[in-house]
Amino acid sequence: MFCSTCGTQIPDGSVCPKCNPASATQGGLTGFAPPPPVQASTLPAGGFKVNNVVDNANLKMLESCGCFSVYEHQKDLSNTPDTAESAYFMEKMNVRKRQVLCQLQGNTIKMQAGALQWSCGAIESETGLGSGAKAIGGFLKNMVKSLITDESVVKPLYKGYGFVMLEPTYKYIIIEDIAKWGPAGVVLQDGLFLACDASLQEKVVSRKNLSSLIAGEGLFNLTLSGTGVAVFESPVPREELIEIELNGSELKIDGDMAIAWSNTLELTVERSSKTLIGSMVNGEGVVNVFRGTGKVWMTPTVDGTLMDDGEAPEESASKSIIGGIIDAVTD
Repeated sequence: MFCSTCGTQIPDGSVCPKCNPASATQGGLTGFAPPPPVQASTLPAGGFKVNNVVDNANLKMLESCGCFSVYEHQKDLSNTPDTAESAYFMEKMNVRKRQVLCQLQGNTIKMQAGALQWSCGAIESETGLGSGAKAIGGFLKNMVKSLITDESVVKPLYKGYGFVMLEPTYKYIIIEDIAKWGPAGVVLQDGLFLACDASLQEKVVSRKNLSSLIAGEGLFNLTLSGTGVAVFESPVPREELIEIELNGSELKIDGDMAIAWSNTLELTVERSSKTLIGSMVNGEGVVNVFRGTGKVWMTPTVDGTLMDDGEAPEESASKSIIGGIIDAVTD
């Protein structure tokens, strides 16, 4: 059938998404979706309304891009006398629950398995694995990806007209336009991916050599490329991220503080000094080295970045050398 107003071809019995798009109003989330209709006398057939979300004084929208919006619970209002004290100090220290709201208008998104909290409207979900033998092959392929990247075996697809709300998390949520990382895309640290537009291409890339095993790093990482928006779960807020741009240069990082980097960069794990003795003496052992042209997101304030007592500058030289030798052997 065709819309009587604009002439757009639409499924039989549905409401034209152009003439009646899903929208957020001050009184709540409203939208229109194909049948079955919601039985409510104050709503049109096929319509819905979700109250106490965008009109909730305790929910603050932090950022929005594409169909994704990040909402933060300013306070945890559901407390008991036993949890009130810890909840008070968590709120003061910016430890708050955050959720992602997705507004679908005929588009499709991909999410980590188990991330859905609720959906409203004409929302369909599928695994994206196909059917029959193709589904089995897709499942086995994704299982291999899951084993080597620590990602979920299946990332379900959600499409249609309406709203999808993700589960709350205490991590910091970052929305990123993947096109900003260039045609080659962005490489992600394990556990960073939360959701994205289904238009983005997803693949697994391997490190250039086996040196990553020396530093306890993985050999494979998830890469996103193409045009679309992705949502990340970061251990630190965007305000604490350091973005380093390289133009035929190199960056050395002691530890796994890099959570995302351009797929155009070469990543290796090398000794911190040119000589083995030098690496032992300086107490660093091995470092992650990025070379080429691109950019790196680094989290300098994550747990484990503080100087250990064994690395304090007031130590004697002999103790530092012994500690360096032990670190080089055990790393």
